[in-house]
Amino acid sequence: MCELLGMSANVPTDICFSFTGLIQRGGKTGPHADGWGITFYEGKGCRSFKDPNPSSESSIAQMVVNYPIKSCSVISHIRQANRGCVSLENTHPFTRELWGRNWTFAHNGQLENIENLDTGFYTPVGETDSEHAFCWVLSQLRARYPSTSDNMPDVFCYIAELAEQLNNLGVYNMLLTDGAYVMAYCSNNLHWITRRAPFGEARLVDEDMVVDFKQETTPNDVVTVIATQPLTCNEAWQKIEPGSYRLFHYGELVNPPE
Repeated sequence: MCELLGMSANVPTDICFSFTGLIQRGGKTGPHADGWGITFYEGKGCRSFKDPNPSSESSIAQMVVNYPIKSCSVISHIRQANRGCVSLENTHPFTRELWGRNWTFAHNGQLENIENLDTGFYTPVGETDSEHAFCWVLSQLRARYPSTSDNMPDVFCYIAELAEQLNNLGVYNMLLTDGAYVMAYCSNNLHWITRRAPFGEARLVDEDMVVDFKQETTPNDVVTVIATQPLTCNEAWQKIEPGSYRLFHYGELVNPPE
């Protein structure tokens, strides 16, 4: 299956350290060699980099590693294709507009009979079950909330209900963001960690690399990282229970554990 990476932070933060670990799994330490992508939010805008080539060999991925883009919300994905050919249009994350803001989505798993779900206003560009699921979720949101809600946690609670429906079609590990909130829904495998003062050192699992976060942060920083598998070997990651979700708002956990 594919692997996911997300970040939610209270101040613009680069994700170079975590992304360096993730891309090794795209053809070097893992089999996810069918493309990769990453989306960074900057204000109301977002910028995406995608490549259907293996992330461990991608010059574009190395450019992202060496270009420390700072963002409060990031979603990344490395692909092991199971639905749709290896191509740019089938490479995650996917982004669409709703209520005048960019929504970004990435998925790990396989969904059966997804074509039976009407995507309404949103039409998939590629062939993946993932993009179809994303378009369906947005169409349901558009129908239930014609305009922006004043209670976004309630909106994400509804998205969790939709996620449960999709989870009944197969495996649905998912990351979704509107640029302010980052949601992680776990079907079977998703982990997270929140880093805050006092910061310490972290060592990557997939690369011989160590960072001392107290040299890179301020005492007020709060940074949450979400990944399919823990990216570091010396930190206490938390596993999301299957069939549940976590919602983060600028680094902080919003919904309590079930």
